[in-house]
Amino acid sequence: MNFTIISNEDDDRPVFITGNFNKWDPKDLTFQLKLIDTNSYTIDIEDEKLPEAIEYKYTRGGWGNVEIDRFGNITPNRKANKSDSEKEDHVERWRVNWGPFKKEFFPIVEIISEKFFIPQLNRTRKIWALLPYNYHKTKKDYPVLYLHDAQNLFNEGSAFGNWEIDQKMSILAEYGRGDVIIIAIENGSEDRIKEYVLDNNSITENAEGKKYIRFLADTLKPYVDSVYRTKPEREFTGIGGSSLGALISIYSGFLYPEVYSKLMIFSPSLWINPENNFPQMNFKNPYDIKVYLYGGELEGSQMTERIQLFEKTMEGWEDSHSLQFEFKISINHEGKHQEFFWSQEFPRAVEWLFYDTQDDPKELAAKAEIIRNETTEI
Repeated sequence: MNFTIISNEDDDRPVFITGNFNKWDPKDLTFQLKLIDTNSYTIDIEDEKLPEAIEYKYTRGGWGNVEIDRFGNITPNRKANKSDSEKEDHVERWRVNWGPFKKEFFPIVEIISEKFFIPQLNRTRKIWALLPYNYHKTKKDYPVLYLHDAQNLFNEGSAFGNWEIDQKMSILAEYGRGDVIIIAIENGSEDRIKEYVLDNNSITENAEGKKYIRFLADTLKPYVDSVYRTKPEREFTGIGGSSLGALISIYSGFLYPEVYSKLMIFSPSLWINPENNFPQMNFKNPYDIKVYLYGGELEGSQMTERIQLFEKTMEGWEDSHSLQFEFKISINHEGKHQEFFWSQEFPRAVEWLFYDTQDDPKELAAKAEIIRNETTEI
């Protein structure tokens, strides 16, 4: 079957077709279209690779660069029958790194405290809450995701850039997947390494990681649950970060599985613990934990190899330990150890950890619009 598209925008990025015939992989080189004229592309797909009823979309190499309409809205899945033999489509616009972002869906940003006291460490820390854009117009309770290194998550002026989680949450909210409260904890600057490492004298002396994760579970989470409309159960609670922030998130999940069921692990500093002999609590009944593991092949220090070994080791522990894992591994062949790449991965991780749905985004957007129209001021 032949697919041909004409794009209304000048764009040098390659074009891919994805759908229910390739597990919705948005950058499958097998399904890259050929340029045949200015802004015109085509591909022939063998019939045996296609189902009778086809659903598909076009991308520029990822869901952050998928087709959209001229107003920047999500488009529904395209549909065709294999018996059609050929299909010609028009694409009005393309996303660029998940944009454009709509201000009306941006989360509500609140400072919980400029100096939140950490009794376990006898110091203070600035902590933020990012609430769903319509939080004050609903009576809903929300799942919560705790993230480290708040300086690099959404504020301008970071020396290393930031994840732009406010923008990414607006994209998710646009099609009904943004109902998550994010608690962002700033790192301790000169104390960051001590707080994010459990026990490793070759990295830092007097490591304070155990005290830090006790603060998160025993002090901060109860406070958040008392102030905001949260779903406090472990099934609705996640924790995550990048680099050392990812490492301390692993420790948090393993030592407090009764608190967290979702781990967002980006480019973890597994080189600190190459044996993967992480401490774990033993419980009578095993806890299920979802782990989203991301790494870039250009990060060095055997990042992707260590991620794969970590997954294999954890799965080998399932029969002898109190945790049962569900892994989602994402490897970026062009990924570096930088905020930009973690920013690109963030919405995919949120979606899998908290939603994990195959529903058409356009249908979700329509459902979300109905809910928005039904909400009223409390």
